[in-house]
Formats: sequence, structure tokens, C-alpha cells
Amino acid sequence: MFASYHKYILNFKRPSGTSRGVMTEKETWFIVLEQYGKKGIGECGILRGLSIDDRPGYEEKLQWACANIHLGKDQLWEALLEFPSIQFGVEMAFQSLASENPFLLFPSDFTKGIKSIPINGLVWMGEEAFMKQQIEEKLADGFRCIKLKIGAIDFDKELQLLRYIRQHFTPEQVEIRVDANGAFDLNKALYKLMQLSEFVLHSIEQPIQKNNTDSMAELCKTTPFPIALDEELIGVFTATEKEELLLKIKPQYIILKPSFVGGFRGTQEWISLAEKHNIGWWITSALESNIGLNAIAQWTFTLNNLMPQGLGTGALYTNNFDCPLQVSEGQLWYSSELNWDLDIDTF
Repeated sequence: MFASYHKYILNFKRPSGTSRGVMTEKETWFIVLEQYGKKGIGECGILRGLSIDDRPGYEEKLQWACANIHLGKDQLWEALLEFPSIQFGVEMAFQSLASENPFLLFPSDFTKGIKSIPINGLVWMGEEAFMKQQIEEKLADGFRCIKLKIGAIDFDKELQLLRYIRQHFTPEQVEIRVDANGAFDLNKALYKLMQLSEFVLHSIEQPIQKNNTDSMAELCKTTPFPIALDEELIGVFTATEKEELLLKIKPQYIILKPSFVGGFRGTQEWISLAEKHNIGWWITSALESNIGLNAIAQWTFTLNNLMPQGLGTGALYTNNFDCPLQVSEGQLWYSSELNWDLDIDTF
């Protein structure tokens, strides 16, 4: 078996805002496996400034994984514990290689186009008018669950945006999730949650910065509506550490990004522990290209979670790869009429 890795820069169609700043491009890496004339591909979806494995030596670790591909998926997963995005890329590449079609990793009623995955419509941070425009577009497109990134503009303006939605749509018509990306001050977080509760929100992701576990535990105990941990899960590697975190904070939900938490295997560990302790969960992509998104979506369907999932559409980038994934009425579909415009042999 031969393995190689390849860097690829994804360019945003429009600068995309988060509480950590504005992104114009995103770096990703592909691992390509070849054996007996057959190829498989996996994506190492890293987000600079957020992924735990964003550190010096990342490319050298990719190089090491490719040089030691003979160790196999399971042994490599253990060896790459502190590089979750590479764990994911290796897992995906092995699954791709083992599949009849390198892009059909988990055949199901989803990949047959019979069933879909409900998803939330993501509203990016930006000026009030831009955010309002996005909200109107998502609702017009048939989304019944929308997720707003908050924490970048004036909080009163964000409250106005939520009030605007609720003036037109009841909680039964449109579910609203918000994601603070840790933007709230520790001392003001509960007060802000009380203000947000007026709008009957489904949940808020990561209201305060990670690693404030005492404060987060207190918030989860006193919050007027559910809190979902996101960044808090990044960098928690062993099953023992994962369970200790969940038992201490006792969140209402956890949000799982395979690229951030060790691929399919790492995500499944979190799911098993969450279900053991009656904590809800859903899966989210992390701005991967359509190669990674395709694998995440196919795997997510097999989990039979009926909640709206946080799966992107790949439509953010000017130089993504055309694929069978498409969105209609707030549902992610796999269309047999659409084909990939990617030939693995180009890598």
C-alpha cells in the first residue's frame, strides 16, 4: 500500500465571520491511498486557530502517517491520538479504499436518494443587514431550523434579529439555535442567557470560553434553556477524560465534529458516553470540502439521529468539488443524478 498527502486551499465566495475573526480561505489536506491499482481518499479538515492539532509539526505528522500506512487504520488511530483531523483523514481514506466506489463510503437509503438528512441553515456573523438577509434566505429556502452565530456584533442588535424572527415565526414553525463560540463574559453569561430565553431557543453552543469547567457546569445547572458543548470537547482525547468532562459539566447537548474529535471512532466514543448519561447530541461538519462533507453526511445518516444536523453544503467555496450532495427544503439529499467532478488520479 502507498500513501501520499496533498495540500489544498479552499477560497470562500464571501469572507465568513466568526467570533474569532473573518476567514477568506481555508487550508485542508488530502490523504490518498493506493493498493492494487485502486485508490481511496480522505480529508484532514484542519481549522487554523481552532483545531487542537493546529501546531508546529502538522505536515511532518502527515508525512509520518503516510510513511507508516502499513500499520493499518486502528494502530494509526491510536498513534495519532493528538492529531484528530489526521485520524479522521486516515479513517476516511481506508474506508474509501475498501469501498467499491471511493466516494460511496456508507451505502444506505441516503446514498440511494430515498431518504434525506434534516439540517440547520447556518447564518454567518456580519453586519445586521447581512445577517437579516441570510435569515430571510434560509426561511425562504424552507429551513425549519436555523443556527445563528452570535457574539460578533452588538448584543442588542443580535436580540433584535431574534425578535424579528419570532415576530414572523413561532417556535413550532422555526427552531432557532445560536452559537456564541465562547464569546460571553463569564460574569455576564447567565444574564445574557436570560435575555435570550425570551425567544424560545432550542439551544446555545458554547456560551463561554472552554476550560472554564466550573463556570460552565454552573451555567448548565442554572440556564433557562439548553446548553450544547462544542469547543469544550476539543483536545479531550481518552474515553476516561471524556466521561469525566461530561459528568462534571452535565451539559444538555454535545456537538460533534469528526475532524475535531478523532473521526468516526472518536465521535462514536462521545456518542456512547452521551447516551449513557442522557445527554443529547448531533453531528456537525467543520468547513470541510465536499470530500470530507460527503463522508460525514453518509456516516451521520447511519446513526439514525432525527434531529437537524449541522452539515454544511459545500457551497461556501469558489473552488470546491461538485458532488451529489444538494439541499432542498432544509434537507440534505444525495442525488444519483449528480456526479463528482473529481478524478482521484489528479492527486
